[in-house]
Amino acid sequence: MSKEVNYTLGVLRIALGLIFLWAFFDKLFGLGFNTARDKSWLLGNSPTSGFLSSLNGWFSSVFNPLAGSVLVDWLFMLGLLLIGLVLVLGIVVNLASYSGVLLLFLMWLASLPLEHHLFLDEHIIYLIVLLLITFTKAGDYLGFGKEWKKLVKNNKWLE
Repeated sequence: MSKEVNYTLGVLRIALGLIFLWAFFDKLFGLGFNTARDKSWLLGNSPTSGFLSSLNGWFSSVFNPLAGSVLVDWLFMLGLLLIGLVLVLGIVVNLASYSGVLLLFLMWLASLPLEHHLFLDEHIIYLIVLLLITFTKAGDYLGFGKEWKKLVKNNKWLE
C-alpha cells in the first residue's frame, strides 16, 4: 500500500482509539455528553445500567439482568480504557481490535432491533473499521507498532 494509505489507516486507528477513550472518560467523570455529571462512575454510579436496563429488544431478557453488575461495569470500563489506549499507541492492536469487535458486537446485539436501519448502526461500522485496522497492520503507522513487534516477536498474539 502507498504511504498515504498507510498513514490514513494510522489516523483512522488513532481516531477510533480516541472514541473509545472519550467514552471511558465521559462515563468515569460524567463530562455531560452521554453521561451527566451526577451519573459518573466516580460518584458510584454504574456505567452500564442506563444502557442495559433500558433495553426492550429481542435480547433484552439476556442483557437487562447485567445492568449495574460490578463485574460487567469493570469489564466494560477496562475494555474502553485499554482498547482506546492501545489503539492510540499502536501496540497490541490485534488483541485490542478483536476485544473491541466483541464489545461492539455485544452492544449491537443488545440494541436489536435497530431503530433506524435493518441491521447497520455505528457499532457495526466501528467493528468493520477495527477489522480493517487489524488486517492492514495499521498499528505500524503513526504509532509504536513496529517497535512493539520487535519486543514481542516470540509472542505473535501480543502484536
